[in-house]
Parts: sequence; C-alpha cells; structure tokens
Amino acid sequence: MNQTTAVQTPRISGTRLLLPLALLSVYLIWGSTYLAISVALQSWPPFMMGSIRFLIAGAALYTGLRMRGMPSPTLRQWLNSAFAGSLLLGIGNGAVCYAQQTVASGLAAIVIASMPLFAATIGVVYKTWPSRVEWIGLVIGFSGVILLNFGNGLDGSPLGAVALIMAACAWAFGSVWSQRQDMPPALMNTAAQMLCGGVILGVVALLHGERLHAVPSLPATLSLAYLIVFGSLVAFSAYLYLLNNVRPLLATSYAYVNPPVAVLLGMLFLGEQVHGIDVFAMLVILAGVALIAFSKATRRAPTTSGS
Repeated sequence: MNQTTAVQTPRISGTRLLLPLALLSVYLIWGSTYLAISVALQSWPPFMMGSIRFLIAGAALYTGLRMRGMPSPTLRQWLNSAFAGSLLLGIGNGAVCYAQQTVASGLAAIVIASMPLFAATIGVVYKTWPSRVEWIGLVIGFSGVILLNFGNGLDGSPLGAVALIMAACAWAFGSVWSQRQDMPPALMNTAAQMLCGGVILGVVALLHGERLHAVPSLPATLSLAYLIVFGSLVAFSAYLYLLNNVRPLLATSYAYVNPPVAVLLGMLFLGEQVHGIDVFAMLVILAGVALIAFSKATRRAPTTSGS
C-alpha cells in the first residue's frame, strides 16, 4: 500500500498542476492566435502558412521525442493521425486561415465558438442522444450562428462564413472521432497530427497555386513564429492532453473564453469593429453552449459520485 501511494502521489500532484496550465493555454493562447493569424496573413498565403507552421512544429516535436526514446507510431496510429490531422488542422485550421483573409479575427473566433454545438450534434452518430435541455441549447446556439451571418461582419463574406462553419464542423468531428481510436501516446499524438496536417495543407497550398510575391514582413514572420511555438507546440499539445485526461465538455470549454479574448485583441491591435448584433450573436451562441455544458454536467454527476 505504501509503495502504491508513493508512486501515485507525484502523478496526482502533477495532474493537478498540468490541468490548469493546459486549460490556461487553450483559453488565452488560442484566443490570441486569431490576432496572430491576421498579422501573418499580411505576408503569408493561408494554406502555405498553415503548412509551414505545423510541419516545423511537428518535425521539431517528433525529433525530440524520438531522441528521448519514444517509439514511432504504428501504421494504424499514423493512419488515424492522418485522418484526425486532416480534420483538426487541414480543414479546421486551414479554413480559419482562409476565412480570416476577409473576416475579422474576433468574428472568426465567435463562429468557432459554435464548435461544441456541432460536437453535441455529432455525438448522435455514436448514439449519444441529446437531452431536452441539450436540444434547447442546440437550437439557441445555432440561432446565434444564423444571427451572426446577418450581422455586419459576415454578410459581405459568404465564402468566409462557409469556411468558418466547415472549420467548426471538422474540428468537432475530429475531436469526437479521435477519442475512440487507437492514437499515438501523449505528445507523439501531437507530433503525428501536426506532421500529417502540415503535409495536407502543403498539398492544398500547391493545388491552390499559393506562392510568396515578396519577402514576408517582420511582424508577419514573428506572428508565424508565435503560431509555431505557442499556438502549435504549446496550446495544441495542451488540447490533446485535455482530450485524453478530462471529459470532452471541459476540453472544449475554451470556446467560452476564446471569442472575448480574440475580440478584445482585434479591437486593441487591429482596430477591428464589432457591432452590437455581433456581440449579441456571440452571447446567444455562448448561451447555447452553456446549456449543453450544464446539461451534460448534471446528467453525468450521479455516475461520477457513485463510482
């Protein structure tokens, strides 16, 4: 008993430290990446930027893990990582970068805040049926998404709006699907998905005919470096850690915090304007997400307390 306690105590204390740090990372860092993407897009094409970001971050992490003796993923794990990476990073992040060419960073974050709504809907595929309160949350949340499309920020960019909805759907499905698959362990999962996602975005960049027409500016390059180090290596690793260690409800709770952070930074540093209807739509979306979160928390509480 004493030996078991001695082994488990560091793990518990480490988990207690890692969980809040991981949550803080996805809350604040991912909220700031919308600003960084907007600045980087001033010089870098969207899909090329995403490809460079994830290939560098993934290669650095993969090399470091292999040097420390961690085995390479199995073939099945590589295939699962390729599919998850194509959803989370290829479509999810790539569509956001594409949309932010015409959509303000704050508004992009508001649309992506609808991701938990799509995740709850996709849960039906795995026979996780929404409760009555969750259905109400879904209706309210999607009403906010529709309302946002009538606002001043998205009505002039239909392609941007469609791209953001696609990004939210892909990210939701990738998050739900990957939790039920044989994925690489710990940080190797992060590295594998970033490498696969970076390759996919690189292919899209080539097919899209992207190229640099001038030397990238210093602010754009520094923003890309920030996305590589903090947005990818730190925050994405933290998100996958949360997916593997906490309920999906808590892992996706960054959707509450990212929009206000992105809106505030966009207004402060880019002079973006957010109109009243956009703010109201954000509140409606978050209200729907909150209802779903509250319903899942209360529904799962008896099971947790009884175990």
